[in-house]
Amino acid sequence: MSGFNLDALKQYIPKDIPQLPNISWPKTHTSMNPDEQEEGTDRASPSMAEGSQADLPVDPTSTNEPTIVLTEPEPIQHGPKSNLDLLNECDNFPYYQTDTKMFFAHINTYYALYIKDLPDVELGYILPSVAQVFSGLPDWKVDNRERSLTLITGSNEEERSKAVAMTCQALKATGHFQVLKGWRDELYPVYGPNRELLFSIERSASALFGVVTYGCHMSAYTYAKRPKSESEAGGEEEELKMWVPRRAATKQTYGGMLDNTVAGGIATGETPFESIVRESAEEASLPEELVRKNAKAVGTVTYFHIRDRRAGGETRLLQPECQYVYDL
Repeated sequence: MSGFNLDALKQYIPKDIPQLPNISWPKTHTSMNPDEQEEGTDRASPSMAEGSQADLPVDPTSTNEPTIVLTEPEPIQHGPKSNLDLLNECDNFPYYQTDTKMFFAHINTYYALYIKDLPDVELGYILPSVAQVFSGLPDWKVDNRERSLTLITGSNEEERSKAVAMTCQALKATGHFQVLKGWRDELYPVYGPNRELLFSIERSASALFGVVTYGCHMSAYTYAKRPKSESEAGGEEEELKMWVPRRAATKQTYGGMLDNTVAGGIATGETPFESIVRESAEEASLPEELVRKNAKAVGTVTYFHIRDRRAGGETRLLQPECQYVYDL
């Protein structure tokens, strides 16, 4: 870990972030039956990935296929939004099963994240403009042919976490990535396929690496009595009222927008329920005893999000998430 030098690091950071070119795709990617996926087509093959770090796979023989232009993700502007609109804004990475062509156009844009002990397990997806910053840095290997970024040091969680932490601190010191200006001094866990903790990463850097993050969201509600209308024959009835806060306009992420009653990320070493208890006190001043007694787990929500300008920092970073949901 002694190889880090801020001046040396800066020379690897490009002055101009390359624009992603248009993509053409062969028919084999667009007509494939999801149940008959060919070996090696889930990511670009080595021959397709040759070229500069910002190059995208292009089939030179494909002249009739329409060109896909990957644009900046944009929030839905019309209103009011339906529940389906809201879901599609969160879960906006294309599905292989429903749009194979668009899925490949996106997934082959990114570099896959690995660790040396799990060379076949993709842990995250990284923009080419981010991956190229790691070229020549200690502890990392960038393979432009395979479109991969591998952490090549560390044999356990502690060693890997230290290497990732030093890299993130160095990147923060350069001021190159806007997303790191939201540094939180909070660690998020990155798990392997067998639920083992592989390493921890600074919260604000998690989207740079495109790793799965975990959070908890709770909706709080009360029942208030109200008079029935004359047509309802008088008397009283209970009316459900939700507690809906609004985020501060100065928030770096989603400033000024409506939010869940309580929401937050689950830190390394923390369970979902302990996280919701902590966040309830911090965000809503709800007593610990009240939350422990009355909060009920009601499910999980998973989605794969492509970040837009509302998230703060660079756009098109990937943010796959799993949220544990509670009611109170």
